[in-house]
Amino acid sequence: MNARDAIRTALQGTHAMLNAYLSDLTDADLLVRPVPNANHIAWQLGHLIAAEVGMLGPVLPGLVSVPLPAGFKEQHDKAMAAVDPPKGFLKKAEYLNLFNQAREATIAAVNKLNDADLDKPTGGSMAKFAPTLGALLLLQSNHVLMHGGQFTVVRRKLGKPVLF
Repeated sequence: MNARDAIRTALQGTHAMLNAYLSDLTDADLLVRPVPNANHIAWQLGHLIAAEVGMLGPVLPGLVSVPLPAGFKEQHDKAMAAVDPPKGFLKKAEYLNLFNQAREATIAAVNKLNDADLDKPTGGSMAKFAPTLGALLLLQSNHVLMHGGQFTVVRRKLGKPVLF
């Protein structure tokens, strides 16, 4: 296994995990907050999608970015996370469609990279967290994993089964 294979495996694993966590949730479940002022899953999904498209679009060679709906980034910025009651969020199927398209596009682009590409600097505000393209791709996988941990709290509150 090489670095590209490891990155692809990480991206595929968190892709599958996110889909599993959402598999038995309803549209209404996505708007449940585990505690007051915590982010609901709908906001987190939009945040993950916007982050993947926004962070990777400028630096990942060969990426065919998923077009996001008008106002999508604004709907999922930090100010909208605390709005109660939540309004203007998408349906689960729409979030899954966008996430799956974005992640599949990322993986397709990763498949075209070579080792030298992974060492290219990222620049900008993300450089302090992920100084190379390889590190940024792993950050995308870890970002989903971190939010997936938050999804499990909502799942427990809703009485859903433990998946992992």
